[in-house]
Parts: sequence; structure tokens; C-alpha cells
Amino acid sequence: MIPFENTVPYETVGTDIYLSECPFCGRSNVHLKLRTTDLPSIREGRKRLVVFPCCHETITAIDADRDYLLAERPVRTIR
Repeated sequence: MIPFENTVPYETVGTDIYLSECPFCGRSNVHLKLRTTDLPSIREGRKRLVVFPCCHETITAIDADRDYLLAERPVRTIR
């Protein structure tokens, strides 16, 4: 089972990837330096360092589906 606290929901606009809210600092509409063309290699098992430009926190993306990036560590709390 995939740990929900290790997931980050994302949106795509063209080839860009956005987060509606940063899980670390709470800033809205965060544009990641990640493209939709990077997602297939992440899905195939290639790890990818993702830097959040708003607060400079980092995660390592270890998997991705159509809605979520899976990080190697927890990025949000379950309420």
C-alpha cells in the first residue's frame, strides 16, 4: 500500500507541472522545474530530485501517476 503522507498532488498545464499548494511552506500555485516529459522516467523507477522554488525544500520523487508524485519521505501530515 502506498503511504498517503508521502504523496504530493500535482496539476499539469501544457508541459508544466504545478502544485496547488506547497506542502512545506503553504504557498499557492507553485511551478515546479519538472516537465510532463520527465514523468515517464519517474514512473519507470528513475529517481528525480524535486526542488520547491518557494522555500527551497527538496524531495526525491520515486514514482508518479496521473495525479500524484510519490516521495521517499513523508511530506504532509494526515489529519
